[in-house]
Amino acid sequence: MRFAAIADVHGNCLALEAVLSDIADQRIASSDIVNLGDCLSGPLEAGRTADLLVSLGLPTVCGNHDRYLIEHAVDAMHSWEADSFAQLTPAHLEWLRSLPFSMVWREEVYLCHATPKDDNTYWLETVTPDGHVVMRRAGEIEAWADGIPQSLILCGHTHLPRMVRLSDGRLIVNPGSVGGPAYQDDTPYPHKVEAGHVHASYAICEKQNGAWSVTFRQVPYDHMAMADLAARNGRAGWASGLATGFIDAED
Repeated sequence: MRFAAIADVHGNCLALEAVLSDIADQRIASSDIVNLGDCLSGPLEAGRTADLLVSLGLPTVCGNHDRYLIEHAVDAMHSWEADSFAQLTPAHLEWLRSLPFSMVWREEVYLCHATPKDDNTYWLETVTPDGHVVMRRAGEIEAWADGIPQSLILCGHTHLPRMVRLSDGRLIVNPGSVGGPAYQDDTPYPHKVEAGHVHASYAICEKQNGAWSVTFRQVPYDHMAMADLAARNGRAGWASGLATGFIDAED
């Protein structure tokens, strides 16, 4: 069993196209790709991205930002959703409404966006009161995996490629972000998440002789085109993240 996992595209259609091309180069079919959510929100190309994702029909779970697009009133949306909502058609929104919170794929892989209970909580990391993003304690990570029998568990949300092995041998894998290498947030404390590079990230998972191996891939693409688009749309923080992999400005 061999497949690709993508997450956190955030409307970055150029990055998504580059990742899909790289996946094909690895001889993985589009039918062997799963998507961990947060597909469209951000100041980039939500409509083009939605058209592509809907056409692919990938097994996809709903991310917190996907949920915000269909739950929040337009005049109460966060800037990430407000930037993308105007590009979306009723068919795009209906697709978002159809996405499940979590799923088991091919009986062997558990998919969720953030954690099995909450789509807006970091699973493998936590934020200190002074704004540092650090690894979560092993016992807490283990506790949230309780009751999931699958040997491979996939999550996204933090945009950071990471793999954690549980005490019973199960793996939790975050493939990183296709479309957003850095961002800033104020929950639970103000902090920045920075990949430190500008490439589009995804993961290849392969099971051989009963054991999973994971390869993280970082794919170059025309990131400056997306950084320039974010800047033209008045999102300086997004622009700096896309241009450098670090946040050096505020949106």
